[in-house]
Amino acid sequence: MAKKENIRSLFDNIAPDYDKLNHILSLNIDKGWRKKAVREIADVQQRLQVLDVACGTGDFTIEIARNVAEGSKIIGIDLSEGMMKVGREKIAASGVDALLEYGDCEALDYPENNFDRISVGFGVRNFEHLDLGLKEMCRVLKPGGKLVILELSVPSNPIIRWCYKLYFLNILPMIGGMVSGNRGAYEYLPASVLNFPAPDKFIPMMREAGFSEVRHRALTLGVCRMYVGIK
Repeated sequence: MAKKENIRSLFDNIAPDYDKLNHILSLNIDKGWRKKAVREIADVQQRLQVLDVACGTGDFTIEIARNVAEGSKIIGIDLSEGMMKVGREKIAASGVDALLEYGDCEALDYPENNFDRISVGFGVRNFEHLDLGLKEMCRVLKPGGKLVILELSVPSNPIIRWCYKLYFLNILPMIGGMVSGNRGAYEYLPASVLNFPAPDKFIPMMREAGFSEVRHRALTLGVCRMYVGIK
C-alpha cells in the first residue's frame, strides 16, 4: 500500500481523538506555534487567497481565517475525510469562513499562480514524495506568494534531545495508545519526525522546488520549526 493510503487510513482511524490528544501531548504549546505562523501569513491588510495543505481537523485553517482581511478565501485540503469531518464541525461552530475539501498535495487540483499564501501545519513530513509536494505548492502560488510550514523537529541541544526522545518515543505512544486505542499510530508520528530532513537538508529542497528567500526559525528550543519561502 502506498504511503498516502496508509496515512489516510491512519488519520481516519484516530480522527475522533486527535484534537484532544494533540493538545495534551504538546501541552498546548502547538497553539502558540500556530499564532506565530499566522502572523507570517496574515502580514498584509489586503484580501488573500490561502491554501492550507494537510489541514487535518482545521486548527490552522481556522486560525488563519480569523486573522486575514475580510473577504479573503481560505481553503483547507487533506487526504483524510475523517479528519476533515471533525474540522468542518469546528469551522461551523467557530463561525469563520473557510472550506475544507479533499486534496492530494502531490497533484493539486488548482491552476498555476492561484494562491497568495500556502500553509502546512505539521503535515509536510507525511508527504509521500516531499520534493513533488513542494513543487506542486510552488506551482499554484502566485509570483511573490509565500509558503509557511510548521513542522515538529528534533532539538539540536544533546541534553534536550535526550529528554525529547525519551518522551517522544516512549511516553507519547503509551498515552496515545491508551486514549485512542491505536498505539501504532502514535509510534508512527514520532518516527516520522525523527525521519524528516533536518533544516540543512530541507531548506535546499525548498530552494530546488522553486522557493527563494528561504528561512527557518526554531521554536521552543527546536521542538518545532517554521520554514518560510517566497515564490
